[in-house]
Amino acid sequence: MGRRGELAVFRETFARDPEEADFPYLFHVRGNGGVGKSTLVRQWESTAREQASVVTAYVDDEVHDAIEAMEAVSAGLGRQGHPLKRFDKQLTTYRQRRHQAESAASAPQSAPGEPGAAVPSPSSTVVAQMGLAGLGALVPGAALFTGAVDSQQVALGADRVRAMLNTRLRSHDDVQLVMNPLTGLAPVFLDDLADVAERCERVVLFFDVYERTGPVLDTWLRAIAFGDEYGSLPVNVQIVLAGQLRLDTRVWGDHLGQVTEVTLEVFSEEEARTLLSTHGVTDEPSVELVLRLSGRLPLLVDMLARSDPGGGAAMGDPSETAVERFLKWEPDPERREAALACALPLQTDEDIYRAVVPESAAGSYAWLRGLAFVSPQAGRCRYHDVVRAAMLRLQRTRSPARWQQAHTRLADVFRQRRLAVEADLGTDPEELWKEAVWREHLLNETYHRLCANPRTALPDALRQSAYAIGLDVATLRRWAQILGGAGLDTDAAALVSWGERLEAAAEQEQPGAVVLTLLLNASELDAAGRALAYTVRAEEHRHVGDAGRSLADCEAAVALTPDAARPHAGLGETFRVLGRYEEAVASCTRAVEIDPGYALAFGSRGDAYRNLGRHDEAFADFARAIEIDLRYAWAFASRARVHEALERHEDALADYDRALEIDPLYEWAIGSRAQLFERMGSYGEALADYDRAVEIDPQYAWAYGSRARVHEALERHEDALADYDRAVEIDPQYAWAVGGRARLKKDMGRLREAVADYSRAVEILPDYAWAFQGRAQAYVALGRHDEALADFTRALDLRPGYGWALGSRGELYEKLGRHEDAAADFTRAVEVDPSSDWALSARARVYLLLGRHEDALADCARTVEIDPQDGWNRMLYGVVLRAAGETTWAQARFEDALRLFTAAAAGTGDAAVEAHQGLLLLHCALLDHDRAAAVCEALISLGPGRDLIRETVEDLSLLLALSPEAGPGIEPVTRRLRETLRHR
Repeated sequence: MGRRGELAVFRETFARDPEEADFPYLFHVRGNGGVGKSTLVRQWESTAREQASVVTAYVDDEVHDAIEAMEAVSAGLGRQGHPLKRFDKQLTTYRQRRHQAESAASAPQSAPGEPGAAVPSPSSTVVAQMGLAGLGALVPGAALFTGAVDSQQVALGADRVRAMLNTRLRSHDDVQLVMNPLTGLAPVFLDDLADVAERCERVVLFFDVYERTGPVLDTWLRAIAFGDEYGSLPVNVQIVLAGQLRLDTRVWGDHLGQVTEVTLEVFSEEEARTLLSTHGVTDEPSVELVLRLSGRLPLLVDMLARSDPGGGAAMGDPSETAVERFLKWEPDPERREAALACALPLQTDEDIYRAVVPESAAGSYAWLRGLAFVSPQAGRCRYHDVVRAAMLRLQRTRSPARWQQAHTRLADVFRQRRLAVEADLGTDPEELWKEAVWREHLLNETYHRLCANPRTALPDALRQSAYAIGLDVATLRRWAQILGGAGLDTDAAALVSWGERLEAAAEQEQPGAVVLTLLLNASELDAAGRALAYTVRAEEHRHVGDAGRSLADCEAAVALTPDAARPHAGLGETFRVLGRYEEAVASCTRAVEIDPGYALAFGSRGDAYRNLGRHDEAFADFARAIEIDLRYAWAFASRARVHEALERHEDALADYDRALEIDPLYEWAIGSRAQLFERMGSYGEALADYDRAVEIDPQYAWAYGSRARVHEALERHEDALADYDRAVEIDPQYAWAVGGRARLKKDMGRLREAVADYSRAVEILPDYAWAFQGRAQAYVALGRHDEALADFTRALDLRPGYGWALGSRGELYEKLGRHEDAAADFTRAVEVDPSSDWALSARARVYLLLGRHEDALADCARTVEIDPQDGWNRMLYGVVLRAAGETTWAQARFEDALRLFTAAAAGTGDAAVEAHQGLLLLHCALLDHDRAAAVCEALISLGPGRDLIRETVEDLSLLLALSPEAGPGIEPVTRRLRETLRHR
């Protein structure tokens, strides 16, 4: 029934070997609207499926980017029993990782131009400049807004996105997957496609309506068809493109010679007569009239043939309009009106049909689906573009009032559908935009409102564009197409222009920045729309760590709409990220006053309260946020942190568990729960959580580093070292893991390696005070005292109140005999933490060496007051009392220490080992040499670690300095311990 030649061209390929050099593996079917491209493609698909072991996939303009196209191919092949499983899994991972990145709260960064502000990489700046310049070439007049976008800032945004993703995702592969999803998805897609091609004789991929999808699929399709960027296309995979336009020579130019072009023209007279014959139209007058009316355009030939109810007898002269030709042979006026009415929606289902047609025609949906120009599509039906365009023009010009009323009625129908979804999901716009069904209803509602009244509906449509770009680029493209399509259907130049500009913006490196700048410069946008654009741009800034710009945009949004909740909530969240918690509370309070159901504002204020130590108020806010949204995982996990602060560990675990029930892949909650288990000493549970984290993401450097810390606590040093190595292998810039490995190597006695790792850590982070003090301790162990003092001093320059560095430098001064300097450092440490019995004890020792007995006694008395159950404090108190001549009181303190140490030594674990260490020093202080020797052997038999043995030797040396008379007992046990250390 026509197109025999074209059918034969495709059918013959199945008799050929795909390995042949001139095998046609890429077809391009081209022709004007209505010429029969889609019909031919469907016939080709049927021909392919008739062959043994051939599978196909069909993609049309329902896809808006290459990722959706690959997903559609996978779904199509899956329905034939050949799913692309690895691709589907990788696609799921991509969407999960993108969700994780989007939900991450960014740490504050310096504002551009301030000291320490980030500088964009040269590559990012070049890409940004190229992207903005390309936009100017794509859209006439685009230079008006490209000049308003600073390419340095766009590039800086790209770098900050990468930095934020590195912080949130930790895995380089995941960062690349989110930043460049095609690079991560297309190779897996091709690998899976190769597996299908190996199992099947042929795989054929059809891409219909390519004049619409080509602009977003061209580069990807050319790459998989001819390039090796993503891998190679199996030889037995054929690709069929079908569209109205020639292939873009800028993309396909070097490969057009390898494309088999099939150009469709109108039917020949023979083909038209054959088709008419299949429909029973054989009388010559009818045939001649159809040929004249249709111009042999295949769509019209088929349609007119199907529409002739009584052969040639009913045919008369055509109407002057194309629409009259389409409906000429339908005698029922109500059905004719129904056909016209159903051209208004973009797609029609039975419910829409019943809503727009006269009641008397309500039962004729099956008739509508059978019309020649109507194509079934996933339970709905869609008019051919040629027919629909003509019908729309007719109705718009025939009665503008009825046109407006009909579109308003359809907009209201889709509004009711949208509200029905909101009844189940709530009214939070950010959550609703994530719901595909809701978006589809809003999209259709917006299209019809634009058609009914372009001028009044445009501001709201532009406002919704800000939400669209906040979701993803594919949604923005769909939204842009709706604006442009409404413009064409209503002959509204402003809508057409906006559609073109938004589609062009979607192709840029940083589409969000371009779109939001477009909106903020739009005269059509009302105050509410501008406020939303500022708010969304503020979120973009905040997510990439630019809190300064985020703050400016939030303040602008609040100024425009002081009675809207979202701008206040955004301002509060920005204050929270900046650490300005009181201001965060004030802004979030205003947001919940305006909207008492704003869960995110309650959550943000709750975390601000937590940071302020106002725990009761934090609990109340998190409870309210959870009451509003029972699946608010972040609120559960954040409330767990409040429980942790109050040492309510079981309650904290319950909240972490609930967060993970809601979102089993919530890595932050898994990691936080693991850290809590670690602090509780539940190392098995902590390891299980860290294992789960690296199972979810084998490239999760943070989880490896944290698991290493647990292995350290369990003295599994080799396991810990392996995890640190893996963390640093994944992320060589991970300073915390490098520093942790340095500390472990120091503890293992691998001091030079430790120094190298500490040096690498401070190279990565030059202000890493902890690493400077760690390297200083390694230098002390190596006897490199000058370098150690320099590092301690550097750590204290960076953190003047760093108590651990003060105490450690004080101990080195004490060791070097610089007792006044040591006393000064210990005094500063006490000022930092007056309740530190360790710093007070250290200062008491130095005071004793300086002969300042009264000061030493005062410090010792304070240590016993702080911790009466600490045997070490009691023992030092005894030593100082004896040196001061208070022998009776000294004996009493020694007896107290003996009682405490003896009780602890009877137990098990680390506490028993440390108690034996205390008993050894105590018997040396009491000059009981035989007992000291026996306790030393008991201590060694418990298998203490090298660190504890070294620490005991150092403590014995200090005791000798404080009590020279104890030398005869100290010297033999010191030799025994050093001998043990050499053999370990």
